[in-house]
Amino acid sequence: MPIDVMMPFYGDVAQFREAVTSVLDQSDPDLRLVVVDDCYPDPTPREWLASLNDARVRYLRNDTNLGVNGNFRRCVELVTADWFVVMGCDDVMHADYLATVRTLTRHHPEASVIAPGVDVIDENGRTVRPLGDRMKSVLAPSNATVLSGERLATSLYHGNWTYFPSLLWRTAAVREVGFRPGLEIVLDLALLVDLAADDGSLVYDPEVVFSYRRHSGSVSSVQAVDGRRFDEENRFFAAEAERCAARGWPRAARAARLHATSRLNRLQARVGAAAGKVSTGLNRR
Repeated sequence: MPIDVMMPFYGDVAQFREAVTSVLDQSDPDLRLVVVDDCYPDPTPREWLASLNDARVRYLRNDTNLGVNGNFRRCVELVTADWFVVMGCDDVMHADYLATVRTLTRHHPEASVIAPGVDVIDENGRTVRPLGDRMKSVLAPSNATVLSGERLATSLYHGNWTYFPSLLWRTAAVREVGFRPGLEIVLDLALLVDLAADDGSLVYDPEVVFSYRRHSGSVSSVQAVDGRRFDEENRFFAAEAERCAARGWPRAARAARLHATSRLNRLQARVGAAAGKVSTGLNRR
């Protein structure tokens, strides 16, 4: 059965073309690509997709701009396959991404989410390792593993080492819990820990099959400057600490209260902003 590749779109057209091409060039061609345009003003992406004449591609345009959370939720509503990925419109799938994650679903059909290995590229496609991504690599498991319950939640509260656009989700599990409304920065983390609380499991394989594009002008980078990112994170972690304590997950509650990586990111953002190193040009992702 095809895997659904859902691609919320609002951004750089050249990078969008690269992202789409990487999907259609998969070694495993059994896929459906659904581009959900969040009212981008330029018609070029729609026209270019039509010119591909590929029956696997579907283009939809929202009636109104839904924003990050709303468009992600819209993507999930449109999924018809048993498994799906919500891929960034500027990220790049390696040729064996789908073949790799599909094999993992066969070995772990009970999993809620599959997390493959990821490298990070910049605006120009060069491989980079910013401090935040080096921290992610330290926090991620060193070997292939399966995490669930309090162990999964604790790991993610210490620092979310996953890359949302690379994750393959089991549709039934995601629809059971859904994206929490009102979140933009931690909506992926919230979904992951909600799945953990619902007895879901995450399968991690370190083989790198996906490139995540890191922008200085991304939503998270810009909101780090004006404090919105960390206001949202602080509220989230405080509520999670209470929830985990009530659930009888003491290690997860401690990790949520500490949220060490978030605190380090706050310090890094303050230093970068003071030095004028963080762009304020918002890239809608």
